[in-house]
Amino acid sequence: MHELAIAESMVDAVLEHTGTAEVRAVRLEVGTLAGVLPDALRFCFELAADGTPLAGAQLDISEPGGLAHCRHCGADFGVDGLILLCPCGSADVRVLSGQQLRILSVEVG
Repeated sequence: MHELAIAESMVDAVLEHTGTAEVRAVRLEVGTLAGVLPDALRFCFELAADGTPLAGAQLDISEPGGLAHCRHCGADFGVDGLILLCPCGSADVRVLSGQQLRILSVEVG
C-alpha cells in the first residue's frame, strides 16, 4: 500500500513548514491518473498523523480528472481511468494533466 508512504511523506512535509503548530486541515489535489486511492490515503493519513500536531486534522482531497492529447487526430479528451485511448481509437496519446499529487494548502490554528 503505497498510500501509507505518501501519507507519511505528506505529514513530514507539513511538519517541516508548521513545526509544532496545531494543524486543522490539509488540502490536497490528487489527479485521477495519479494511481492513488483517495479513501486509502485518508485512512493512511490518520495513521501517519497520529501523535503529531496533525492528529485529528481534516484531509480535504480534490480529484481533478485527466486530460490527454491524441497525436494521431490532434484531439484533446478527458480521461478518468488508466486506459489511455482516444475516442478515434488511437493509443498514441500524451497525458496533459491528471497525474498531479500535491499539497494545496494547510490550515493551522
